[in-house]
Amino acid sequence: MTEEDYKNGQVLLIDKPLEWTSFQAVNKIRWHIKQRFGIKKIKVGHAGTLDPLATGLLIICTGKQTKEINTYQGQIKEYTGTFTIGATTPSYDLETAVDQTFPTAHITPEKIHAATQQFLGEIDQKPPIFSAIKMEGKRLYELARKGETAEIKSRKITISEFEITLIDFPKVDFRVVCSKGTYIRSLAFDFGKVLGSGAHLSALRRTKIGEFKVSDAKSIEDFIKTLEMV
Repeated sequence: MTEEDYKNGQVLLIDKPLEWTSFQAVNKIRWHIKQRFGIKKIKVGHAGTLDPLATGLLIICTGKQTKEINTYQGQIKEYTGTFTIGATTPSYDLETAVDQTFPTAHITPEKIHAATQQFLGEIDQKPPIFSAIKMEGKRLYELARKGETAEIKSRKITISEFEITLIDFPKVDFRVVCSKGTYIRSLAFDFGKVLGSGAHLSALRRTKIGEFKVSDAKSIEDFIKTLEMV
């Protein structure tokens, strides 16, 4: 691929590694494209943030294709991951330490499978306080890290598929197909409440965005190798 190809617009499917921010992935790819072709400026952006503790499909657009980012962001997404039952964290995932533990003796595999039904279709979901949503000019996670609280309004989201793929208690593996704006961390928290206990997200992988699949994505290292071979 040439410099003009990247400027005219490419859709890159990247498998984001664990502990990288989506912004870091974009920066790395932009830097290598600029270095490879000796250019000072090129537009590069991603179509939908993945948390640092999540892995999986990140759509990265270059050049004129960045105008289509909103289109990709609005597409249906598929995730796989793990809930840990019996404990909650303030961030609803492993970014923060466990703050509360709950009884789990009453929870059976049947109850776990049945609980998924309460989340199918259009539902109201409250985003976590540890999120990038802006309120009065500040991102919610900035307030959360200072120990401040904020009243977060719930949002309408749609979950079209929600299945439990493995129960190895207290770990529960799942697959979810959902609309834009769905927070899987919030789903974990709410799932724990439906079980009459608590839960948090302990692993997450984005496997699809629309028709794009993570199985077709490259690691950042492989993308850089491909770029150097041009």
